[in-house]
Amino acid sequence: MSIAGGRERLVVIGGDAAGMSAASQARRLRGPGELEIVAFERGHFTSFSACGIPYWVGGQVPERDRLIARTADEHRARDIDLRMRTEVTEIDVAGQRVRARDVGSGAEYWTPYDKLVIATGARPVRPDLPGVDAPGVHGVQTLDDGQALLDTLAGTPGRRAVVVGAGYIGVEMAEALIRRGFEVTVVNRGREPMSTLDPDMGRLVHRAMEGLGITMVGDAEVTEVLTGQDGRVRAVATRDAEFPADVVILGIGVRPETALARAAGLPLGAHGGLLTDLAMRVRGQENVWAGGDCVEVLNLVSGQQQYVPLGTHANKHGQVIGTNAGGGYATFPGVVGTAVSKVCDLEIARTGLREKDARRVGLRFETVTIESTSRAGYYPGAAPMTVKMLAETRTGRLLGVQIVGREGAGKRVDIAAVALTARMTVEEMTALDLGYAPPFSPVWDPVLVAARKAASKVRSG
Repeated sequence: MSIAGGRERLVVIGGDAAGMSAASQARRLRGPGELEIVAFERGHFTSFSACGIPYWVGGQVPERDRLIARTADEHRARDIDLRMRTEVTEIDVAGQRVRARDVGSGAEYWTPYDKLVIATGARPVRPDLPGVDAPGVHGVQTLDDGQALLDTLAGTPGRRAVVVGAGYIGVEMAEALIRRGFEVTVVNRGREPMSTLDPDMGRLVHRAMEGLGITMVGDAEVTEVLTGQDGRVRAVATRDAEFPADVVILGIGVRPETALARAAGLPLGAHGGLLTDLAMRVRGQENVWAGGDCVEVLNLVSGQQQYVPLGTHANKHGQVIGTNAGGGYATFPGVVGTAVSKVCDLEIARTGLREKDARRVGLRFETVTIESTSRAGYYPGAAPMTVKMLAETRTGRLLGVQIVGREGAGKRVDIAAVALTARMTVEEMTALDLGYAPPFSPVWDPVLVAARKAASKVRSG
C-alpha cells in the first residue's frame, strides 16, 4: 500500500535522537521519489543532546546551540518534512493514521502512514507535592527547561539550591550549581546517592560529594515545597527538616512517554515502555517501530527486559529502525547496562548487574572490591580508584562492574562492557592484552586486578 502518489509515507513521532536518526537513515537508503518522510515534534528544538544540559547550565558548554546536532532546517534540506511545534495526539493503528495538533493555532488534522516510528521519549518524574509547580522549581529534560533554569539562576539573588534526587541528573546538576557558585543540598530518598550502584559504592560517592562541599541528605522523603509570600520557592520540606532554597531542581528520573501507545492498544512492558522485537518493530505490528526512551530493552546479562533511557541507545535504535523502514535489515540485540557520570572531578561508572539485580534473577555470585590508581603509582597525577566486580559462582562469568574514582576511572568501565557482551569469565579477562604505559595505567590495570581477585575467589569458592 502506498499513500502519497505512489510513494510510501513514513511518519515519525518525535524529533530527537531516535526519531530523527530513524528518519535520516531511512532517507539515506531511499530517495524522496520512493519514500516521503513526515516527522512531528512538539517542542522548539530537534536532534539535541539532553545529556549535555547539565554542562551547559554549569558553563562548560558555553552556548545552547552547541547541543543541537542538526536543526529543523537541516533536516528539511534532506527532504524530511519536519513539522515543529506539532503534537501527535492519537494513533489510529487500524486506520494507519495519526492525528496531530498545531501547538500554536490548535488546528488538528489526520496524516495517513504506510510505516510509523514512535519515538516519544520520556517524561520527567514530577511528584504530586504541594508547591511543586511554584516559580523556582525546575525539571531538566529539554533545552527549554535548561534555558528556564539559567534565567532563574541569573535572576535569583539568593545562592541556595536544593536538588531532589541523587541519580545521574541529580549529581550532574549538583555539579552545575556548584560551578555557578550556589550552596547545594541534595535530598535523596535512598540512604546513598546513585541507586544504579550497590550501596557500598554509593557510599563512596556520598563521601566524595560531601568533600566537594555538597550537603548530602539521605533517607529523606520530600513532603512539600514551601513558598514565600511572593509565591516563589523558599524551602524544601521532609518529614524531619526544612532545607532553605532559592532554586529547586527535580532530578528524580524519568518514565517512558507511552500514553499515545497505550491508548492505541500497543504492548507495554512491566516498566511502562513499548515492547519491540530485535528489529525494533513493535510486537504484533508489521509496520510500526519504536525506539529511544519510550521502549524497554533486553539486558544481555540478566536476560530480562529493562528500562534504560540513554542517548547512546536511542541513536542506535534510530539507525536500526531507519534501516528496516528504508528496506534494509538491522537488529538491536540488547544492552549490558553501561553508564558513566561525574560530579566535579569524581567519575562514576557501572555496567552489568548490581547485587540486587543478580539476586532478583536467581544468580549466585561472588563479589570483590579493590583499591588501585589510574596511573602507575610513581607517575605524577596518579589518582585513587575503587573497582567492584561481580562474578557468577562456579562458572566465573562476569556479571557486573562498578567504578568510582578520579580522572581516568570512568571510561575503564568499557573494558568490562566488552567483556560482558562477549560473556567472558573473570579468568579470561585476566589475560586481556590491554595497553600499558605509566601515564595511563599501572602494569596491572585496576579492572584486571579486580578480575584476578574475582577469579581466585571463584576458584576457591
